[in-house]
Amino acid sequence: MTAMTLYGLKTCDTCRKAGKALDNAGHDVDFVDLREMKRLDEKIPVWIDAVGAERVLNTRSTTWRGLTETEQAMTRSRTGLEALLLAHPALIKRPVVEAEGRVHVGWNEEVRSALGL
Repeated sequence: MTAMTLYGLKTCDTCRKAGKALDNAGHDVDFVDLREMKRLDEKIPVWIDAVGAERVLNTRSTTWRGLTETEQAMTRSRTGLEALLLAHPALIKRPVVEAEGRVHVGWNEEVRSALGL
């Protein structure tokens, strides 16, 4: 079936669930841990362009709640947002799935349907 890249965190239950579902559906899934990724700075702008900043930024995370107001305000500019996501990969909504030239963020019914699950 389709080759996909799933970007997430090893410790993220949703990422593990997504990887298992995609694997069980017969997809060839490569998992990339965001914290260990070497060229995250190149991917973040691609994801923002594809789905929008509001879809990429995870404002429900513990990491977000731990930021100062000044750091949270950085997300109002594209440059600030990219810098914050690079400094704190856990702020990236997970999982990010790249498949067939498209980017999908999160693991809701819309994403599962788009991925043929």
